[in-house]
Amino acid sequence: MESVVRVRRLPVQVAQAPMRTVRPVMLRDVYANPEKELVRLRANGLVVRIAHGTYVAKPDTVAPDEAWKPLFEEAAMAYATAAYGDRVPVLVGLGAARHWHAIPRAVGVTVVAVPEQHRPVTLDTGGKVVFTVRRTGTIDAMPVQVSLGTMLVARIEQTLVDLVLRPRLGDMPHEAETAAKALVDRADHLRLERVLTTLPAAAAARMRDWLVKTGEE
Repeated sequence: MESVVRVRRLPVQVAQAPMRTVRPVMLRDVYANPEKELVRLRANGLVVRIAHGTYVAKPDTVAPDEAWKPLFEEAAMAYATAAYGDRVPVLVGLGAARHWHAIPRAVGVTVVAVPEQHRPVTLDTGGKVVFTVRRTGTIDAMPVQVSLGTMLVARIEQTLVDLVLRPRLGDMPHEAETAAKALVDRADHLRLERVLTTLPAAAAARMRDWLVKTGEE
């Protein structure tokens, strides 16, 4: 009886998905049973499940039998991208502070801005993702190339403002305060002023008071 050899090959629909991340619903036109196909790809070492129903393709440089998982903030953005679309979610607050090295140690929570309400999610690969509802297109963010693709990260000035005005988002106020103080000397004052002009008057006043207290004005 002739044996059947299963070729380990990543489908192009997965490899070329934004942030190399898919959900079964995204493959309905490709496979009759996308859930089963994703389980098979996982068993073959080609994808990693980061949350229920959400799978990330391993980088091409990682062998199928090699242990691998995405970095926490990248996994959070991969999850949000699969849920809301390419370059819609933005890494903000504690997550952006981590990206800008304002929080030097790893922390178990990150914050992602999305356009609709979403409950917090604990990823299979580790860490809790807290979502905040924002008009993400108005956030001062920039595209950043990471191992999984391109994601949006709040710029330093936007991150500083978010940390000061919402220090408890993510339930790590001490880390938020420390990160804000680490970022203030790195902020571009003209860009920061532009961010402040987009805020409600009361919020802008609070931010200016904080800057005065830290000796920046």
